[in-house]
Amino acid sequence: MSTNDPSPSFTPPRPLRRIGIYCASNEGARPVYVDAARRVGALVARRGLGIVYGGGRTGLMGAVADAALEAGGEVIGVMPHGLVEREVAHTGLTALRVVDSMHERKAMMAELADAFLVLPGGIGTFEEFFETWSWAQLGVHRKPIGLLDVEAFWHPLQALLDQVEQEGFLRGTPRYWLQQHHDPEALLSLLETFEAPVARRWLRLGET
Repeated sequence: MSTNDPSPSFTPPRPLRRIGIYCASNEGARPVYVDAARRVGALVARRGLGIVYGGGRTGLMGAVADAALEAGGEVIGVMPHGLVEREVAHTGLTALRVVDSMHERKAMMAELADAFLVLPGGIGTFEEFFETWSWAQLGVHRKPIGLLDVEAFWHPLQALLDQVEQEGFLRGTPRYWLQQHHDPEALLSLLETFEAPVARRWLRLGET
């Protein structure tokens, strides 16, 4: 991906233990999205990695969790009290961490995960993705972020980012953090071998 800084310095990859997954709580308009979610869950588990996700039982969230559990994987859900009380939590997870707010949910997921994989989703998924990405730019974490490009879902975003960059609103190394592929196995390999660009730490996780 393009950048205005052609020669950033890098740090070696860190071992992955858990993948944080952001995705929709509904199934989307086509079965291909659920199929991709189930494949991601199974592949992560078969690689011996755990999953950290929003803790839901429906939509792509539920598909990821169910497939990983069926493959013998660890699945940790993180969910605010209010959503648990509305009975949208998955009850068969390895662990369900109940927190007080959506912000605490994102902070805990960021702490527990060593990399992030973003499936198609809506406003909530975008918000999680962009906040996690902005934290990388601010030096809060040094973890890669992968976009699973199911049926070219993320192509419009990349076109928008090109425009943002051309207009001078995206500078330095932010796009180095983003890995993108249509194949989940290839994307997981990119996350495992990612070398983080060195970024100044402006904030720590508790300050976000």
